[in-house]
Amino acid sequence: MSRQLVLKVDVDTWRGTCEGVPRLVDLFQRYQVGATFLFSLGPDHTGRALKRVFRPGFLRKVSRTSVLSHYGWRTLLYGVLLPGPDIGRQGAAILQQVQQAGFEVGIHCWDHVAWQDQVPTQTSAWTARQLESAVMRFRQVFGCAPLTHGAAGWQMNEAAYRQQLALGLRYASDSRGTAPYWPMNEAGEVIGVPQLPTTLPTLDELLGRDGWQAENVHEALLALSAEANSLQVFTLHAELEGQKLLPVLERLLQGWLAQGYQLVSGETALAGLNLPHLPKHYRRRGEVPGRSGELELQGPPYLAA
Repeated sequence: MSRQLVLKVDVDTWRGTCEGVPRLVDLFQRYQVGATFLFSLGPDHTGRALKRVFRPGFLRKVSRTSVLSHYGWRTLLYGVLLPGPDIGRQGAAILQQVQQAGFEVGIHCWDHVAWQDQVPTQTSAWTARQLESAVMRFRQVFGCAPLTHGAAGWQMNEAAYRQQLALGLRYASDSRGTAPYWPMNEAGEVIGVPQLPTTLPTLDELLGRDGWQAENVHEALLALSAEANSLQVFTLHAELEGQKLLPVLERLLQGWLAQGYQLVSGETALAGLNLPHLPKHYRRRGEVPGRSGELELQGPPYLAA
């Protein structure tokens, strides 16, 4: 059986929805591969992320990845000097076309900036409102309940994990890690649905580091995937790989197919897992090279007494 690699598409912005998503759908269809698209379903408030300028490492990352060239001035003003478009309402037809093309769809967030910047320290009530708003809009757009979630910026709190269980999600991809697992809290309780963590670095984490540029960065990822033996999950962004970095993504698809990978959705990968026997891991927070701030990580394994 061929190795599997999940293509997880995070759609953060209105521009990514309108421009990046259709290009990714076309590319994936040409190569006949699967993917999971996770949508931001509420207002695009990207401009409010500018306050991250004070976060350690943020300016360094921005200078490496040329945020302006990927997102554009207009996007960087949404929620500050310009009203943020309601992505799920105004872009419903685009989202529906993704599902109609046969790709798995799920929830990324309601308000991307609010979730990424606030959820680690927010209350369970705030967290529930954000998720419930996204679920309600998902139902309005797709006419069915969502089955998966991928946290904006890999940011979570315990209430978010518990809410996923309450909402009946099948699985989620909210963390960075090495292999699928059940998330646990410090008390040793399973608190959420199975996690398919992002296992590979993202392009924006690699670009500008160690000599990696758009022309050769695919080589870094292909070197990592060549040595991997377990399920791999690659997170890409409609704003990056769906636009200026589309040629890089195409080289990656070609390379992964040549390595013998089956490129699939999270749903397809999940179907091949023995869920009751997945390992249990504590959740923890920590840093990832090339990304500013702390993220949700797959923590140490749970060892029953």
